[in-house]
Amino acid sequence: MKIIIKNKSELPIYEQIEQQIREQILSGAVAENEQLPSIRQLARDLKISVITTTRVYNDLTDEGFIISVAGKGYFAAPRGNDLLRERMLCDMEESLEKAVESGRNAGLTDAEIIGALKKFLEE
Repeated sequence: MKIIIKNKSELPIYEQIEQQIREQILSGAVAENEQLPSIRQLARDLKISVITTTRVYNDLTDEGFIISVAGKGYFAAPRGNDLLRERMLCDMEESLEKAVESGRNAGLTDAEIIGALKKFLEE
């Protein structure tokens, strides 16, 4: 799992890490049920506080992106996980909203926008 912390970013470090782990899970770069580094290992690797990595893992667990298995560690949640599915649906809806807005700004009709979407559904 590759995580890059940008010290000049306006986002706090924990949010940068959470965002990157979420993206890697959603993209499949981190496979479902794949074990994540331990809290201490991630803190060592990133040269940050264990408190920060604990917060990251707790937040991602609450959001349904990862699961904690007592005595074994943290794992990427299975794709069938309801919370993860809900998050993926919200992300998709946000992307579609932006696409529709772009189409309308370009002067496309609703029929043309729907036609473009259908092309992707048929692929």
